[in-house]
Amino acid sequence: MSFATGGKGTRWLTAAAYAALFLAGAVQGLIGSFQYSRNAPLGAIMLCVVLLATCLLGAWAMRSVSGALCIAAGWMAASFILSMPVSGGSVIITNSAAGKWYLYGGTACSVSALALSFAVLGRGFGTRSR
Repeated sequence: MSFATGGKGTRWLTAAAYAALFLAGAVQGLIGSFQYSRNAPLGAIMLCVVLLATCLLGAWAMRSVSGALCIAAGWMAASFILSMPVSGGSVIITNSAAGKWYLYGGTACSVSALALSFAVLGRGFGTRSR
């Protein structure tokens, strides 16, 4: 199987990869929103560490800070939408210690991953040498 090395083929492939990273972050946020309270607050902290690692891997795989940004944006969209109350009064992410660790810790891990990937990729460590 051969892929094009330039032009329209790689643009579509790159766009699909970024969309897949966004969806991966959204799925991670969806799962985490329902599982954060297991072994509270240790479970929430572990989900934040997994988010940090996923963002860094996304940046490394795409060789761009945008890889981490797509995962972080998907996670934030899913997590913060699920943290809003609905008209019936139920809330998925509660105002508990585990809920705060999950939302604030996940946001801090996302920002940390963006800063780390920017620092590492900005120095040229993620680029290929020719």
